[in-house]
Amino acid sequence: MILGVGIDLVEVARMENILNRRWAYRFIFRVFSQEEIAASKNSANPAQAYAARFAAKEAFVKALGTGFSCGISPSRIQVRGGDRNRPWIELTDEALKTAESMNVGTIHVSMSHTPLIACAVVILEKSFTKTR
Repeated sequence: MILGVGIDLVEVARMENILNRRWAYRFIFRVFSQEEIAASKNSANPAQAYAARFAAKEAFVKALGTGFSCGISPSRIQVRGGDRNRPWIELTDEALKTAESMNVGTIHVSMSHTPLIACAVVILEKSFTKTR
């Protein structure tokens, strides 16, 4: 059973503009994990990679229906894989607690981009429990 669907678009130029600012490191370290930073930096186009991961984080909180509130911050939603590997989302702290309390079982994520736009879709499925 589907619990929620979220979609988000991020302009690659906007992310590139953020990355070129003096305070870019503060934004990056506040929003992304070390693994996400390494994967994005090693990408052919880091701005696209960061934009797609940020879109996935936004799409997740939209699917959850909470937005970035209730203690859920972007850094607690980690987008793993990507580029040539199937992406998946790993949750920590309040993001994990909230998802568990809502009985989220499976998180599906798909990311794509063009030179101008990065997009992500997240579908949350309810976890199934066996009954007798």
